[in-house]
Order: sequence, then C-alpha cells, then structure tokens
Amino acid sequence: MAITDWPTAERPREKLLQRGAESLSDAELLAIFLRTGVAGKTAVDLARDLLHEYGSLRNLMAADYARFCASHGLGPAKYVQLQAVLEMGRRHLHEILKHGDVLTSPQHTRRYLSARLRGYPYEVFACLFLDNQHRVIEYEELFQGTIDGATVHPREVVRCAMRHNAAAVILAHNHPSGVAEPSASDTQITQRLKDALALVDVRVVDHIIVGEGQMTSLAERRLL
Repeated sequence: MAITDWPTAERPREKLLQRGAESLSDAELLAIFLRTGVAGKTAVDLARDLLHEYGSLRNLMAADYARFCASHGLGPAKYVQLQAVLEMGRRHLHEILKHGDVLTSPQHTRRYLSARLRGYPYEVFACLFLDNQHRVIEYEELFQGTIDGATVHPREVVRCAMRHNAAAVILAHNHPSGVAEPSASDTQITQRLKDALALVDVRVVDHIIVGEGQMTSLAERRLL
C-alpha cells in the first residue's frame, strides 16, 4: 500500500505538521528525507531497512560516501542532500551560540560541539574562542591525530587566541572510542594550555570531551 493510501494521521509529513517533528520515529524522519521508496517498498519501508542495515540513524548519517552510495535506495544525490542538511544543522547551532553567552546555555554549547566532533573516526582537538562577555568569536579545529590521540601544541593555541583577540576559550576534543572519560594525558594537556594561555590573559573556561552519546566537562569534574 502506498503512503498516500494511509490514514492522514499516519503519514509522516502530515504527522509532522500536526504533532511536530519530535513525534516521528527515526524511520518516519528518514522517510521524509528519502521522499520516495523503491519498487515494492514505500519510503517508510526503505527507511526501516536502512536503519536495520546500519544499526541506527546515527550510523547512517556518519557513513562515508562509498558505503552510503552502495546502499539500496541511496546514491550520490542523497549523500549530497544529507551533508547539506547536517551542515545546516551545525550552522544553526553556531548562530545560536554566537548570539548569546555560552555560559548561560551549556546545553547549546555541548550540542554544537557534539555536532562538530562526534562523527570523526580520528581524534580532533578544537577551540571555541570567546570574547570578554563569553560570546563566541570563532570555532576552530586545530589538530587532528589518530584513533587514540592527537598532538596538541600550546604555542599554536595561544597564537590563535591572540589572532582572534579572545578573552577566554573552551577546549574540546573527541574520543573516537565513544568513551568520554578523561585520560591522564587529557588533564595534563589541559593544565599546560591553561598555564600557557594565562600568560596572555586568556582564561580556559572548560575542556569538553565528546564521546558517542555522552560528553564530559573537566570543569564539572573539577579538573581545571
């Protein structure tokens, strides 16, 4: 049965308009993105098959070009669409941060950092540079490494902070393993960066570690 033959309240698009996007299942949201199904399957059926194939919506969204395009019902055009949607989401979160004090919206800050860092298969170290009212000046990914570490150079972080005329900074990096627990090297580099940045009067507000579905704040752990 085609989706157009379903009761109106059960069709994904109509359901979204009537009840909001949060009321839809992962399969229903994916079906709206797909727009059409394939021979013998509705868009919802195809979405369910894809979620079963990848294990989760998150895994599907993080798939590389080759794997994504190899899946039945997908292809280059859908891959380009998905990357555009993901980037719009990241930019939307960035705009929210730029118009407010990050210390009064920690959830927005964490959502943004998660959106930026969670999908990398290797470790990436980044900074949110802030002005003296803790508004975002810029986000930069400064170093990248392997699956279990990235070399961070304090001098480069200081140089970037001065270039942006930052008064404070939020450090962030991902753990590709998915476990957001800070390691001994994480606390050590945090202290080194804190000491180096203090020499140019830049305060380290926090160091956020991004895992899979979890995040850890070193400030909350009293490790700053």
